Formats: sequence, structure tokens, C-alpha cells
Amino acid sequence: MTGEAGEAEGEERGRPRRASRTYWVAGSAVGLALLFAVGATVAAASDGDGGGSSASGTSSRAPGRYSPDAGFARDMAVHHQQAVEMSFIVRDRTGDEPVRSLAYDIANTQANQRGMLLGWLDLWGLPKVIADEPPMSWMAAPDGETGGAGEAGGHHEHGTGAAKPGALMPGMATKEELAALGAAGGRDAEVLYLQLMTDHHKGGVAMARGCARQCATPAERALAQGMVEAQQSELTLMADMLKQRGAAPRG
Repeated sequence: MTGEAGEAEGEERGRPRRASRTYWVAGSAVGLALLFAVGATVAAASDGDGGGSSASGTSSRAPGRYSPDAGFARDMAVHHQQAVEMSFIVRDRTGDEPVRSLAYDIANTQANQRGMLLGWLDLWGLPKVIADEPPMSWMAAPDGETGGAGEAGGHHEHGTGAAKPGALMPGMATKEELAALGAAGGRDAEVLYLQLMTDHHKGGVAMARGCARQCATPAERALAQGMVEAQQSELTLMADMLKQRGAAPRG
């Protein structure tokens, strides 16, 4: 074997190990987010029994109808649902194992977290949908029932992840983009999925940071922070996967 061939073979052997380490880091962050979610549900159930105290930083009073806690739960449940939908779409559009593995992790994690968020709304006796509530309005909610950071803080966070025309919330894909993903195949589907999910995660991180700062329920703040950390890790992974496919994140 020549030196040149040996180098090429060594490089190929090195690739799976590097990818494996990257997936392990992202997988760890996802696992932490799920642990936060499980603990959050237990804590929320305990709070609903009226056992909270100011000393422990919890409260037995359920969040208000338009509070950041409730608004984040409603909006992030919708946001997560689209991530699950896109992940199932790409699963059927490519045989690429790294992309399919990432899509499975995202679908599984976000479906579980969505269940937690909707479960909180049930525990708090609050509706999952409010017809007259504009998306993201909780990020600009005033002090009072919200227990949040106030109007100025909400507007500042919202500005870091504004929704694009045709999208419901920051980072969410439009109907046209979802149709394009469903019509694509192979590398084109992989690249479009990674680009759309990169945008989606960036919007989700902005929203989760808003809750981590504004939400009054400690368990929900912990879950939101877990989302930030897991999705930031996946953003790094997706940028690397796009580079491997000769592409880059949009915008």
C-alpha cells in the first residue's frame, strides 16, 4: 500500500469516529433535555397539589391564562409539532443513515417534550389553544400575572427570532417549504431538511431563552434551558453535516 493510499484509508477510518463523537455530544444534550422534561412533569404535578412554598422557589398557584408559562407551553408545542413532521418527512425521502438518525432523535425528543408542555396546560386547567392570542404574545407580556421580565425584555427577545413571512413563529417552515421537502429526495432532501431544521432550532432557542428568563415555574424554566443546550448542540452538528454535503445554513 502506498503512503498516499494509506493516508486516504486512514482519513476514511477517522470519519466515523469523529461523527460518532459528535453524535454522542448531541445525544447527551438530548438526553439531558428529556431528564429535565421528566423532572419538570413531576414538579408540576407536585405544585398542582398545593405543596409548593416560597422557600423552595415554587408556587401552588397555577400560571395565568396569558402568562409566559402558559404562552410558551402553547407556542412551543406547536413549534415542536412541525419539527416532528419535518423529521418524519425526511425519514422517507433519504436512505442516509446519519440524517435519518438525527431526524429520529429530533422527532423522539420533541414529541416527548411536546407531551410534557401540553400536560402542564392540563394540570394548570388552561386551554391548549386560544383563538384570540397571537403567537409569541407572551414574550412581550407585561409584568403582573406573568411573573416575567416585562414588556421591554419580551420585545428584545422576540427581535432575535422574528417569524419570516408565511411562517407562524420564529424558525418555522412555510407550507411551500414543507411541500418542497416532501417533493425532494436523496441529497436534496437531506440538505433542505438540515437547512430548515437549522432555522427551526434557531427560532426554538430564542423562544426557550425567553421562557428561561420570563417563566415563573422553576420546572418549566429548567426544561426551557435544557432545550437551549440540546438544540445548540444539534445546530453545531447540522452545520457540520451540511458542510459534508457541500452546503451551508441559509441566511
